[in-house]
Amino acid sequence: MNENIYCKLTEAVKKSRFGGTLVRLLDKMITIITGISYLVLLCYIYKYSRNLLYAEILVPGVSFVLVTIARDLLGARRPYEVYGFEPVIKKETVAHSFPSRHVFSIFMIAMAFMQVSPILGRNFLIFGLVLACIRVMGGVHFIKDVVAGALLGILMGRLGFYLIF
Repeated sequence: MNENIYCKLTEAVKKSRFGGTLVRLLDKMITIITGISYLVLLCYIYKYSRNLLYAEILVPGVSFVLVTIARDLLGARRPYEVYGFEPVIKKETVAHSFPSRHVFSIFMIAMAFMQVSPILGRNFLIFGLVLACIRVMGGVHFIKDVVAGALLGILMGRLGFYLIF
C-alpha cells in the first residue's frame, strides 16, 4: 500500500463511529487472550504431558529473542513514521516495524498449540490473521511486516518443534 491508501485507511477507521475504539480494543484483547492462553497451555502441559514442556517454552522463547534481535538490527520504520500520520493504535516507539512481533508471537503460539490441539492451533491462526489486519489498519505496520511476522512464526515454529521431536 502506498502513502495515500494508508492515510485514507487510518482516517476512515478514526472517523467511523466505533472504528478506532474497535481496532484498539481488538488489538489489546487478542494480545491479552493469546498471552493468557499460552500460559494456560503451559500449565496444562506441565500437569498432563511434561515431556512437551521444554519444547513449548524453548521454541517460542528462542524464536522470540531471534526475531527481536532481527528487528533491532533492521530498524525498519513504521508507516506513521514514514508517512507522517497519527496511527489509530498509539505507539511511543520508533522503528522496530519489520517483522511484526505481535503477529509473529500469535503465529508462534498457534504452532505451540498445534502440538497439543490442532483445533486450538487453527483458531489461533485465525486470530493471527485478524491481528495482522488490525495492526495494518491501526497504522503501526506495513503489510510486509505482518506477512513476515506470520511466516516467521509458522516456519520457526514448525522447524523448531520438528527438530526437537
